[in-house]
Amino acid sequence: MIDSVTWILVRERRLLAVRTKGREKFYLPGGKREPGESDVECLCREIHEELGVELRPRSFSLFSVLDELADGYSDGRRVHMTAYTAGYDGRLRPGREIAELAWLTSEDAHRCPPAGRRALGILAGRGEID
Repeated sequence: MIDSVTWILVRERRLLAVRTKGREKFYLPGGKREPGESDVECLCREIHEELGVELRPRSFSLFSVLDELADGYSDGRRVHMTAYTAGYDGRLRPGREIAELAWLTSEDAHRCPPAGRRALGILAGRGEID
């Protein structure tokens, strides 16, 4: 089981996703906790590294807990992803590991691993994305 946290950011009815260098699929921004980190601490660190912005810790709101097959593993490994929305300060820009940012709609689900597809489905079901 891979335990991670992710940031859900919707703008103009599209979901922010990132593509890591060397990968084809778009992932939800975020990552794995370092020892002793809370969800908020981890997500603030990961988003700053990946996107160069500062999340506002007091604005965090639980979006969903996603439990899906992990991408890139042939052993059936799963990812347990706690997803949050949060406000931020700064300008979004790809960090060192990020090849590109994308704003996805439900029609882009095929470009994402299972957890990303699930998040897109939830947002589309709520009428928050196209």
